[in-house]
Amino acid sequence: MFQKLECVCLYTADIAASLAFYVSLGLEQAWRIERVSASGVPSSLIGLKFPRADSSELVLSDNAEVNFTEVEIQVDDVRGAHEALSANPQVTWIRTPFASESGHVAVMEAPDKNVFVLVGR
Repeated sequence: MFQKLECVCLYTADIAASLAFYVSLGLEQAWRIERVSASGVPSSLIGLKFPRADSSELVLSDNAEVNFTEVEIQVDDVRGAHEALSANPQVTWIRTPFASESGHVAVMEAPDKNVFVLVGR
């Protein structure tokens, strides 16, 4: 079901300073998305690539409404993973599957209280 670590998303209050810092360490900006939350707060997401082409990404976010580290796991089918994992009483769903810019997303909490963002089609 879990295929690979897609990315780790880090919250930062100063996205420009964080971007400059991580670029100075050898990462390269690959993409940027500007969003406005449901409550009207604008934020940015910046995807950083590592030198190895097959590596996961480091993503920076200045969304103060999500001011914690997110671990994103790629799955083949988010809705299928949600259905299969819903049979496990130890899994708590924070967000059921919803459409995103690149497919679908769902957010689950494991029994150890770690949160995983499932991404895929």
